[in-house]
Amino acid sequence: MLPYTGRHAALYDVIYAEKPYAEEAGFVDRCLRQHGVGSCRRLLELACGTGEHALELARRGYRIVAVDSSPDMIALARAKAAERNLEIDFRVQDMRELSVGDEYDAAYCLFDSIGYVVTNEAVEQVLRRVRSHLRRGGLFVFEFWHAPAMLRHYRPVGVRRWHLGGTELLRIAETKLEVEEQVGTVSYSLYELSSDGRYQVTREEHRNRYFSVPEMSVLLERADLVPVSWLAGFEEERRIEANTWHILCLARRPE
Repeated sequence: MLPYTGRHAALYDVIYAEKPYAEEAGFVDRCLRQHGVGSCRRLLELACGTGEHALELARRGYRIVAVDSSPDMIALARAKAAERNLEIDFRVQDMRELSVGDEYDAAYCLFDSIGYVVTNEAVEQVLRRVRSHLRRGGLFVFEFWHAPAMLRHYRPVGVRRWHLGGTELLRIAETKLEVEEQVGTVSYSLYELSSDGRYQVTREEHRNRYFSVPEMSVLLERADLVPVSWLAGFEEERRIEANTWHILCLARRPE
């Protein structure tokens, strides 16, 4: 997996400033209350990024260990936790090699991050590592790109702009699909354009897997995790359709 590094990590919270982290964390909280077995207070997060979901859930009283493969993202997450006076155990770790000790009431992996693991074998490895960290009856809540929507509606090129004082930030995302592997390769180019004519360019390439619900069901079964619910993103009432971009799955370790 290629993590967010350097300037891309530093600008991450600017790029995703409009993401509704608080609402999504609240939805996860409700899912744990509705589907959790017994008390559910100890959480494990995979691919935590700069920590916004963990920060929101910690504010709700959860005790959290959160991992990410990017040291730069973890450094930002730790700084935010210290600034907000929240105790979260942020660690640098690849989810494929997940090993943080103890058993947890639930785990979660949001923002389609499980897709950074692109082969069936590696996804199954992650799911098995998650299972080994869950207590019996523990839940795993995770989000993934939905294959039908990706194949129908992906954009080959996306452009976004932000104005940051005297600097303009331009991000160009160029996406190519590897249909047989069900992987989207996104080449990001970040241009920081100063008012005096100077500029800085940062480039990263990310490969992200997209899944159908049936194939994710098979991968969960192989890892001895049982699907509890499939949701059209962070909405309980909406049906999953071919145009649904993001699937939220709740799976349980058998008791």
